[in-house]
Amino acid sequence: MGDAIGQMLASAVGIAISPLPLIAVILMLATPRGRSNGIAFAAGWTVSLALLVTVIVLAGSGADASRHDGGPATWTLWLKLGLGVLFLLMGIKQWKDRPREGHAAQQPGWMKAIDHFTPGKSAGLAAALAVANPKNLVLAVGGAVSIVSSTAGTGGKTVAAALMVLIASLCATLPLGVYLFGGQKSAAVLAEWKAWMSEHNAAIMTTVLVILGAKYIGDAVSSLTAQ
Repeated sequence: MGDAIGQMLASAVGIAISPLPLIAVILMLATPRGRSNGIAFAAGWTVSLALLVTVIVLAGSGADASRHDGGPATWTLWLKLGLGVLFLLMGIKQWKDRPREGHAAQQPGWMKAIDHFTPGKSAGLAAALAVANPKNLVLAVGGAVSIVSSTAGTGGKTVAAALMVLIASLCATLPLGVYLFGGQKSAAVLAEWKAWMSEHNAAIMTTVLVILGAKYIGDAVSSLTAQ
């Protein structure tokens, strides 16, 4: 089980510190329907991510993701190598597309309409950001593949998958927890988080993607050459 958890941890943390969902839920919490919309967003994010990870883990488990000697199957190593290259390319693009100094990042259209969101729309937005956003989708796939190709048994992989969803959902559940239980200081705390994440969005995601790309490529090349 430790192997499965260790393999997926980087991807889970990468999703958890994604600025966009954190900013989205903080904006929702400041609307007239903040409580209901925030809960719906956190639930939509967690359930969508859980479904995606479950499907990939089940599909990979049925496709012989590990060899008879307990090592990862060759196809999973090539997949991790491809994901690693993709992470690096996405990191480069993220940095090239960053707002230049003195220019604010252009807001997505849904941010301008967020005051009028219903719980249903909030949950739908969370699902889209969790599994349709390219960066989060690739991170989720990479983490799930790492679980599948680990040496853990069925129980260990199940625990690792649940833990991955739990960690990766912190970007939605942690702001909600601060809002619900933080008292009068919660608004100021969330505003500081939003401002910091908005300012450092490009740097955060570039760093995450490049580190993950290097790790995936290194792990895949090391295992492929050892076979």
